This record gives sequence, structure tokens and C-alpha cells, in this order.
Amino acid sequence: MVVEQLYTSCLAQGAYFIQSEGEAAVIDPLREYKPYIELAAQNKAKIKYIFETHFHADFVSGHLDLAKKTGAEIVFGPNAQTNFNSTIAKDNQEFKIGKLTLQVLHTPGHTLESTTYLLLDENKKPHCLFTGDTLFIGDVGRPDLAIKSDLTQEDLAGMLYDSLHTKIINLPDDVIVYPAHGAGSACGKNMSKETYDTLGNQKKTNYAFKLSRKEFVKELTTGILPAPQYFAKNAQLNKSGYDSYDVVAEKGTKSLSPTEVYNLLSSTNAIILDVRKPGEFAKEHIPGSIFIGIDGQFAPWVGALITDLKQPIILVVPAGREKEAVTRLSRVGYDNCVGFLNGGLESWKKEGNQTASITSISASEFAEKLSTGTLNILDVRKPGEYDASHLCEVESMPLDFIKNWESNLSKEKEYHIHCAGGYRSMIAASLLKRQGYSKLVDIAGGYNAIQKTDAKTTEFVCPSTLSKNS
Repeated sequence: MVVEQLYTSCLAQGAYFIQSEGEAAVIDPLREYKPYIELAAQNKAKIKYIFETHFHADFVSGHLDLAKKTGAEIVFGPNAQTNFNSTIAKDNQEFKIGKLTLQVLHTPGHTLESTTYLLLDENKKPHCLFTGDTLFIGDVGRPDLAIKSDLTQEDLAGMLYDSLHTKIINLPDDVIVYPAHGAGSACGKNMSKETYDTLGNQKKTNYAFKLSRKEFVKELTTGILPAPQYFAKNAQLNKSGYDSYDVVAEKGTKSLSPTEVYNLLSSTNAIILDVRKPGEFAKEHIPGSIFIGIDGQFAPWVGALITDLKQPIILVVPAGREKEAVTRLSRVGYDNCVGFLNGGLESWKKEGNQTASITSISASEFAEKLSTGTLNILDVRKPGEYDASHLCEVESMPLDFIKNWESNLSKEKEYHIHCAGGYRSMIAASLLKRQGYSKLVDIAGGYNAIQKTDAKTTEFVCPSTLSKNS
């Protein structure tokens, strides 16, 4: 028996490979299919099934391409409806993988079709549970993504409580819990950095197993941040289908000359997506570029901030990382990357094209400026980070909601921007500069560096954290 977790940190997503007696199954695969085919070949196995725990909202699954390449059967849980050939399993239905058995446990709540899969060994002993977004390590899935006219988030939270307490809580304590996500995902509120655990430990430590139904519903529906705009679009792609990854990758890795880039910018609504390091972007970039660095939570931030999945994207990317960038864009449904600038900024400048820059100062320089007068400061961290500790008299301006607050700024004022470490602040600066805000100062190293200076902060514990750890 082989059970392997394939965890992708930048998406905080876990896919799974199961193999027994030459037969294999993949659970919740990412868009690019080759790693699963290669893993099957290494294990001398044929992929028989592709199991989906639900219609994922935060990434585009690789189920269609993987099924076409391998002939594997795509399986969803009860209540799922697809526009392609798939098996809609029944509750408690069993599927054989060599000597192993995968049992379907319908666990609605996160979504109506949400399903967990219980893996039984050759003696039919429960071994592990693939919980999707039903149960995370330290948390559970959010209940607001499948709201319909006749259902509220309170209704879905109640369903999730029932699923946990009728389908999962009575399973043996030594069963291993393998969730679809970990810390950093927007599919829950307070997930652990651990990517698996025993069910017994989760019964002891996860608040979801300790609360009454009424308390659970209240806790789960309090303090939910709005879902990123791309979630609903990704879920629809997973239901209806999408272009072949091979086609997307070939188109996206096309080499473009500076002239071709210039012509595309002039004749289409294409955008430049610069994925280099924050400091490199600050020093020099193509005017109007959007910065979202590849060395970070690249795909989720693209999904949160670039609203049109079909908008042509031109990459400015470190040499050798072109396919990586295109792949990560495709994971969240951005399939219209039309190529990358060959030779990067150097080739752009050689053609006589202009560049722009953003002022970036150290935390100590910022602290010195702060001590001499009042500054306009934008704290673009998430609300929970801000609640834990922030600069006095500075309001929270989360990057996630920049479209809601940017119009309240003045183009005549200078703004100092910080996040936790300098990644998100440069994203914010690039977006604001694109909208005509020119007096922008990025604080390199962000709040982590600011805290090491004499800049005044205030600290308190966020109430939602208290309720979960009490």
C-alpha cells in the first residue's frame, strides 16, 4: 500500500496518490497532470480513479486532463453535477484499488456535494480519511461558498456540524486525517501549519468537535472574510470544463520581443505581470506593470486581484521560470497568458522603451521619518494580522480589498505602505501606481522589520483567536 501526500505550499493544497497491486487513484489533483502519471509509472501502476472531494473554488483541478491521458474514471460525491463524463457516487459506495477499498462518505456543509473518502486496508480496517474541505487540521471549511436562494450560511454550517458528528467523529482515533488545505488557504479561518494528523488528536484539539451545534454555527459564521473573486469562477470551471493544460502551457511560454509586447499593449487590453523580486520591481519596471512575485503566494494573489480570467497576460519573469509561472497561473484558471518578454527588462531598455520605479526605504528610515512628523500609512496586511499588532492611529487597509478603499486616497498625498515582510506592500504599490497614485513609498521588510525599530505599536489578542483556544 502506498499513500502519498503531494503538498503544494504556494496554494496550501494537498493532493493524494494511492496505490495497491498495480492500481492507483489520485485525489484532488492540481491542473498539471504529469506528476501523477510519473508517480504511477514509478510505482508500476495504472491510474484507475480520480476522486474529487468537491468542486474546488480556490484552484482548477486536473481531473479532466488526467482522465483523458490515463482513461481513469472521474468520481464525485452525491449531489454533484458535471458537464462531462463522471461517476456521481452514492453515500457509502465502495471503490476497489488493488487490495484497498475507498468508501464514500457524503459530508455536506462546506458545499452540498462535499465528500470525504475513507481508505480501508486489505483487512477492511480504516486507515486514513481524505477530508477535502470538510475537516482541516485545527479547523473546518467555510460555509458560505455554496449559498443558494433557499440556503443560508447558517444552514450550511448546520449541515457541516451534522456531517462531522454523524460521519466522522465515531471513526477510530488512529485514522489519519488528510485534508485538502493547510495554513494560508482562504477556505477556512484558522488552519494549522500541519498538513495531516490523527483523528484522535483532532477530536481533542479541534474546536469543531468541542462545541454544541448552536455554538458551532455561531463560531463558523462569525468573522468570515469575503471569498476571493476568483473562487466562484474556478468552481464553475471545475464543473463545466476548461482548455487542455498542454495548449495553455504552449501559448503561455511563447517568447515575445519588446516590439511584440509593445504592440500587444497598444492593440489589446493585455497587462504586464511582473513576477520578479519586490526589490527588483521597485528599482525598475515597465510602466503600468502589476507586481505579484513568483516567490510567494503567487496564484492566490493573482486570483484575488486580477478580476478577468480571460484578460491577456504578458509575463516579465526570471529566466528559466517561464513555464513555472504559466503553470501556477493555470492552477487558478488564468489560461490566457500570451507569452513572456524575451530578455526581460534589459531587452526592453535596449529598444529605447521607458521604465518606472517605486521608492523603497528601510524600516529604520521609516521609523526616523515617523518620529519627526505625521505620515500617511497604509497597513495592507490581513485583518487578523492587524488586530494582533499594528502602528498606533493607523487604519487597516487589507490588500485583499484594495478595490474598496483605493478611491478614498488622494493622489496629492504621499503614502507609506507596509505589509508583514514586503511582498504584499509592493503588490499594493504597483496597483496604486497603475491607477495614477505617484507619491508612494514602500517599506522594505514590512512590519516585521518595523517592530525591530523604535516605531510605536499597540498589541492585543484578536477575540476570534481567544474563542478557539479557550
